[in-house]
Amino acid sequence: MRELLTSASNPKIKKLIALQQKASERRESSLFVVEGRRELERCLDAGYQPDTIFICPEISGEISLPECRICEVGRELYAKIACREGTEGIIAEIRSSERRLDDLALGENPLVAVLESVEKPGNIGAVLRTCDAAGVDALIICDPKADLYNPNLIRASLGAAFTVQCAACSSQEALAYLKEHGIQILTAQLQDSSAYYDCDMRGPTAIVMGTESTGLSRQWREAADAHIMIPMHGRVDSLNVSVSAAILLYESVRQRQNG
Repeated sequence: MRELLTSASNPKIKKLIALQQKASERRESSLFVVEGRRELERCLDAGYQPDTIFICPEISGEISLPECRICEVGRELYAKIACREGTEGIIAEIRSSERRLDDLALGENPLVAVLESVEKPGNIGAVLRTCDAAGVDALIICDPKADLYNPNLIRASLGAAFTVQCAACSSQEALAYLKEHGIQILTAQLQDSSAYYDCDMRGPTAIVMGTESTGLSRQWREAADAHIMIPMHGRVDSLNVSVSAAILLYESVRQRQNG
């Protein structure tokens, strides 16, 4: 049974907008928003359960939908609730789940990315996209400053937020986890570092990155098996964290492929 919604003042529309805009609303309701057919398909393939789907048939056409509450909206109302263009006329409210270290299933020779205190959802989303492309086993987000179900994060990841194993925890918990699993820790930092391509990344490896402004905390720098850096040949002294992640993770991929 589908329900037709025509007004932006409808409680269901107000709730959807609140979920898009407020992390507190997402936490309290255990719901988050996915916009776009590709992102929704990847979300459902990962086992997430839909609560409500908002669909604009004028845009989406006839599509197969999972069993859940379905709300139809017109083109004008859809334009008010959509955060971006080109999302194929479909927005969903999805039931969230905790992302814990204990739930990670690593391979025999894992490659793990670690982010500490990265604030911008778009940066985390871009790193997730790189992790998917590079075949990274997992992304561990330490002391997160951004909501892992932030719509901007999901959007920037192109759905990789659901294809890459991800866990949120404290830095102390992540350090203990990596040590327990015998994974070498490589910290990306400018001080006391060697060029990243001189470091052996063929074995179980975690590449740890912090923010551009403050870098990594002392506990990571002191616990590291090696410090690595990306040589800078211009006047700026750092790269965006998502760019750094791509360079470092693909170096590990290159080394593993070449033996």
